[in-house]
Amino acid sequence: MLLIFLRAIILYTLVLLVMRCMGKREIGQLQPFELAISIMIADLAIIPMSELGTPIFYGVVPILALLVMHILISYINLKSIKFREFICGKPSILVYRGKIDEKVMKKENFTINELQERLRGNNIFDLGDVEYAILETSRTNYSYS
Repeated sequence: MLLIFLRAIILYTLVLLVMRCMGKREIGQLQPFELAISIMIADLAIIPMSELGTPIFYGVVPILALLVMHILISYINLKSIKFREFICGKPSILVYRGKIDEKVMKKENFTINELQERLRGNNIFDLGDVEYAILETSRTNYSYS
């Protein structure tokens, strides 16, 4: 029991340090690659934490490998616009000069109800008042004017 407790503390500390190295973002603002890495890290930590027959390094090494991958992808993201668009996507204009772009809405799986809800959340009740609405890559950030 004490061994499980110690393994849990070690892996928790490692996961906390790795997540801290990945940067400060809210879950809803994570890019897809960041979310995938976060989920994988959590999954990798649980196995050696709960199973005494599994060496703790079977969790530590892959978690550190994912940290290296995150750092590498983040660095390439900073240097290459094409890579960033491939990995993170690019913003989409949902409304331009008061007109909804149906093709973009369909492509982004974004409904008119969702758009209207977001507009109302920003005190915009008439679509004609919207010069443009941009769906950012995190799907939690929206720009309106």
